[in-house]
Amino acid sequence: MSTENPPLVQDASKILADFASHLQYDDIPKHVVDRMKMCVLDSIGCCLHGVTLPWTKSVEAMVMDEGASPIASIFGTSHKTSVGNAALVNGTAGHAFEFDDMHKESILHPGSIAIPVLFALVEKLGKVSGKDFLTAMVCGYEVGTRVGNAASIQLFFDGFHPQGTSGVFVGAAAAGRMLNLNPKLMLDCLGIAGSQAGGLMAAQEGAMVKRFHSGGAAQSGIYSAFLAQKGLTGISNVLEASYGGYLTTYSSSPKPERLLSELGKVWEAGQVGFKPYACVTSIHSSLDALLQIMSSNQLKPEDIAKIDVGLSPMTFTHCAWEYKAQGVTAAQMNLYFNMASVAFDGVLFTEQYSEAKLTDPKLLAFMKKVNAHIDPDIENMGVAYRHASRVKVTTTMGEVYSQEILDRRGSPENPLSKSDVQFKFRNVVSGILRDSQIDEMIELVDRMEDLSDLDPLIILLTGK
Repeated sequence: MSTENPPLVQDASKILADFASHLQYDDIPKHVVDRMKMCVLDSIGCCLHGVTLPWTKSVEAMVMDEGASPIASIFGTSHKTSVGNAALVNGTAGHAFEFDDMHKESILHPGSIAIPVLFALVEKLGKVSGKDFLTAMVCGYEVGTRVGNAASIQLFFDGFHPQGTSGVFVGAAAAGRMLNLNPKLMLDCLGIAGSQAGGLMAAQEGAMVKRFHSGGAAQSGIYSAFLAQKGLTGISNVLEASYGGYLTTYSSSPKPERLLSELGKVWEAGQVGFKPYACVTSIHSSLDALLQIMSSNQLKPEDIAKIDVGLSPMTFTHCAWEYKAQGVTAAQMNLYFNMASVAFDGVLFTEQYSEAKLTDPKLLAFMKKVNAHIDPDIENMGVAYRHASRVKVTTTMGEVYSQEILDRRGSPENPLSKSDVQFKFRNVVSGILRDSQIDEMIELVDRMEDLSDLDPLIILLTGK
């Protein structure tokens, strides 16, 4: 295989490394800072809830058995471990219950990678300001999502999980900026990270390891930055190399122009949205459409004879596979289970994924009423509308009701407000933090750019 073909985009890796190394807080627009603070709060909530779950506990047990130097905290516990291992556990926790933030085009959940990376490094470095934290966070979000954009939706269709593949660049850029790597070392950092990318989409059908992809990306990001500091060189053209580069290896149809498109002018970090349901983002529009039809027409589950769901090709492939009770991961990723569950309960949170619910006969029976298909009109709208849905409900009396939702609730086009995100946070951490601690966490994050030291947040994160 020839390695002499021209690069996909000249010097793309170097340009992104220069951007991440030089970015200053004052360069970041206010609306992006405001979005990042919402992402901090949302991601903390996801991590604190996720660390209580069995798949995260498995990772935590492995890490604690290693007996690494106690430098950085495992959220929600009194345990400390190495910086990389803390990021591994907390990153797994952040993605542990399908509730973490979402960047649509890149198919990334950057918060469950960047937040564990940065808080682990805060504990290693000592006094870190809120502005420095937010700057490093924007670097991770901006670089990682641009890599995901360029890999395109084809990376998913080719069988890779973006969280574990493109996600390593979120972790690397965030860690590199927090450590103030110069442009050369930042380029090495990104070049090392690309060799650690990994994650297979088959994990969505029952395996706990899907959650681990996020933790692996966070740990790899930290390792990449530390190794660059120690003099290990990375692939200098890791993104754009015509043979063996990230884009050509992980995507059979990349969009390399998306790497640098309006860099520093259009902020991908400002395009991150939030999840109102604890399940795969792609079906949120379908869930809302069904609930709107049921509410507007006062329908109960027993009134419904048939539900037709029109989807994008990506969502159909991602979520409309035959449901089998293979565990919580499979339930959270499956269209049929979630449509049935929301029809009966009206919400999707922790109790909707209990062991009893996964095999509930009334849910299994209701799933047979749901029929999914690729909607050609949605397909023609392109990947920007991959979360769109058209739902048609036929009642037992023969009435037909339809609802179209093109932009899911929680997306930048149909956003949740700051108060919505705070409400979600309160519910996610209820029973984990005391009410006074919840109030304090919300207040500290809301004025994060004014904090000269993040120790008060660390104390809350560790339950001290």
